Amino acid sequence: MSKLRGRYMEQKYGGYSYLHLGEKVDAEKFLIAKFYIESSLPLEKAAEAVAAESSVGTWTKLTTIDEQSLAQKAARVIDIDKRNNLVTIAYPNILWERGSVAQLMSGISGNIFGLKELRALKLLDVRFNREYVRGYIGPAFGIEGIRAILNVYDRPLLGTIIKPKLGLDPLQHAKVAYQAWLGGVDIVKDDENLTSMDFNNFYRRIRLTLELKRKAELETGERKIYLPNVTAKPEEMLRRAQFVRQEGGRAVMVDILTAGLSQVSQLRDYDLGVVLHGHRAMHAALTRDPKWGVSMMFIAKLARLAGIDELHIGTVIGKMEGGRDEVLSMHRFLRSPWFGLKTTMHVASGGLHPGHVEALLEILGDTDVIINMGGGIHGHPQGTYVGARAARQAIDLVLSGNHLAKVLETKQPQELYQALKTWGVVDKNGRVITEGVVKSSTYRHVLVQE
Repeated sequence: MSKLRGRYMEQKYGGYSYLHLGEKVDAEKFLIAKFYIESSLPLEKAAEAVAAESSVGTWTKLTTIDEQSLAQKAARVIDIDKRNNLVTIAYPNILWERGSVAQLMSGISGNIFGLKELRALKLLDVRFNREYVRGYIGPAFGIEGIRAILNVYDRPLLGTIIKPKLGLDPLQHAKVAYQAWLGGVDIVKDDENLTSMDFNNFYRRIRLTLELKRKAELETGERKIYLPNVTAKPEEMLRRAQFVRQEGGRAVMVDILTAGLSQVSQLRDYDLGVVLHGHRAMHAALTRDPKWGVSMMFIAKLARLAGIDELHIGTVIGKMEGGRDEVLSMHRFLRSPWFGLKTTMHVASGGLHPGHVEALLEILGDTDVIINMGGGIHGHPQGTYVGARAARQAIDLVLSGNHLAKVLETKQPQELYQALKTWGVVDKNGRVITEGVVKSSTYRHVLVQE
């Protein structure tokens, strides 16, 4: 390091060292974050820069804080793994406002991403403690509450997204939802960019769709859920959620990142008696780069704190990015006890069709998941109703211990056979099998037509 750079660093952090390597901290008194860091500086200096900027540090020596207070509130770099460029930083509980997702994000994942010395920075995970987590009320329903609404306890829940995601008027939208419910879908949802447009007014869409939901419930003998997208400015978002509840709806959907997690938390605090479904639109702008941004696990934890009952976290084998280890870690976390907060249900969505069901359930190892199929239902050659039947047949067949590939041989049930003939069966390694033949080495969301 040059003398100039050395003097700059000494001035920047005022001679105070944030390095506490090897120190054992009490996990109940600190939030413990793990970062991936690459820098033009030695890793120790880069770690100190992150710790300082995300806690009490600034670019020069100060006279406005004494040494004792500084030591009490400063973040501590407690471990550095130079081989893997991993840094662990402990943040005293005293730094954090309870119940404020925004303040946490501003601190632990805020200005640090603007530091010029850093070539790569990824917030991989944060270990929260009881005191901090109990500052939030968390989900209102959780997995158990969602299953109680639907009276479904022994299988994955089947969901669909109305397709096309934009373009239908309110009546067309409601009719497509009705066909999906009749075919066996449990949950119908709006997509992330359907809110209230000139061609599809929110309030008219909700009235018509909930009316046909009740009709489908009477005709099938099954309970159903509709998830309208209430994402909007704060006052309007509340107004829309209240309207859904007044019209007999039991759930709403929010684009949690574009609307803002603080707005989600506020909606939860209103305690409207509706399930909160979290769509993660825009997450990949923050999470996808393996060396920059924040992890989806961090966002999943924030969403559960904010009160989300159902959260999109990936499919492993669908069209969206997200590796097996990452998705499984989030799946387990959302189902796990967390200092008294209710659970959040995994939503697997993005390029799924009936041929994915067997592999998806094998990968997850349990049935606490909402399997969302959009094009994989509405794109069925015989339409939405038959597509929904095919999806439900796939779930029932796999849970009975049978294999989807067998359907390609027997051609029964006919609805499911047509779906598998169109898209194939996808195994847990992402290989597509159609009529018993491996058609591609890796699934790329390309339809396999016969």
